[in-house]
Amino acid sequence: MFFVDTLAFEGLGNRSYLAGGDGAAVVIDPPRDIDQVITAAARRGVRIAYVAETHLHNDYVTGGLELARVTGAAYLVPAAAKVAFTRTPVADGDTVTVDDGLVLRAIATPGHTPHHTSYALEDDGRAVAAFTGGSLLIGTVGRPDLVEPRLTEQLARAQYASAHRLAGELDDEVPVLPTHGFGSFCSSSQAEGDATTIGKERTANDALTLDVDTFVARTLAGLEDVPAYYAHMGPANAAGPAPVDLTPPERADARQIAERLAAGEWVVDLRSRVAFAAGHVAGSFNFEGDGKLATYLAWLIPWGKPVTLLAGTPERIADAQRELTRVGIDRPAAAATGGPADWIREGEEPAAFPRAAFADLAAARGRGEEVVVLDVRRASERAGGHVEDSVHIPVHELHGRIGEVPPGTVWVHCAGGMRAAIAASLLDAVGRQVVAVDDGFEAAVDAGLTVTRS
Repeated sequence: MFFVDTLAFEGLGNRSYLAGGDGAAVVIDPPRDIDQVITAAARRGVRIAYVAETHLHNDYVTGGLELARVTGAAYLVPAAAKVAFTRTPVADGDTVTVDDGLVLRAIATPGHTPHHTSYALEDDGRAVAAFTGGSLLIGTVGRPDLVEPRLTEQLARAQYASAHRLAGELDDEVPVLPTHGFGSFCSSSQAEGDATTIGKERTANDALTLDVDTFVARTLAGLEDVPAYYAHMGPANAAGPAPVDLTPPERADARQIAERLAAGEWVVDLRSRVAFAAGHVAGSFNFEGDGKLATYLAWLIPWGKPVTLLAGTPERIADAQRELTRVGIDRPAAAATGGPADWIREGEEPAAFPRAAFADLAAARGRGEEVVVLDVRRASERAGGHVEDSVHIPVHELHGRIGEVPPGTVWVHCAGGMRAAIAASLLDAVGRQVVAVDDGFEAAVDAGLTVTRS
């Protein structure tokens, strides 16, 4: 009897898998923090015999090398992937026996990367699961533009062929278990749902319903900006990531926090955007701990810049520290818990700025107030509709383009409030008067604002 357990990582929009039988298992695309994988295997009472990578990941640092070292498992990595460590190379058609009657078969599926490999889990010769990594996803495929711009169209065509190969070799009822596609920017587009099969994808996935030229054109047209930190993930994975250190960081007091800010380091407040707006350390930035912390912090921060974390509880610091290791921010320079009163030197006051809804923005405009409306959504979101006369700077570009924001009070918005809070904190830190619009964008029309669609 076989099992497949899913380990979901909502912040990055990825999944890892533990699959096996009564005595042994394989781990597919493990996270950097391997302790939870080991715990999952212990819960099942199985030995981790194999660790398998579908590809060298561009969006997170893998824990595969360390997991294989700690457990003694064979480390399966696509043979064509250029790496600096010893591993068991796998090529198309290679098989390993995971447990009695349970076989893992490699299927070459280039497209997301040139060396991408999917794996079919076969129970007594019948495929029971397909681990498709960044190849066939739920309703879409992995993006083909993360390796080399000149290869993008070629890889998009390979992605199309790989999807057809999987659909041709596997039965309709076989579950498709991708690594990416649950909010990950490694997905070429976003799709709804969290479970699928070969049969469902056969009828719903563009790669399987369109002709190749239409598919390629649509895929290339829909590609979003690539998070800046992706440039560091592939090299880290090829070199062989070091073990992580999740012990608590150095504790910072109010004086040290002020000194770190004065030195140009980043001080990141993990509290909710509501709490941050009400009072915070002047110069600190707000990345909510329960939002897409790793994605947006790693995207915006100058790579290698020391970061100090502030949160209400040690548990929130620990959760953030764990998530950040997955994108290569291995050790916070320092951390502090409590609230603004604990983080600000005696005699100083916390900074604050107002929050508002789109109805408040409409009212301000109705009163004739001179306001700057800053839209920090991605270009694809803005194309679907934007507030008339608004300025557009995506949040991931704002830190380097703050000088382009026109003078005046800045009303900053996104689609729901989280990115607007990040942007508001960036503006507040440089002394701009800011109002964070904490509202769903669909409320803009209801508020009476003119929304232009391009």
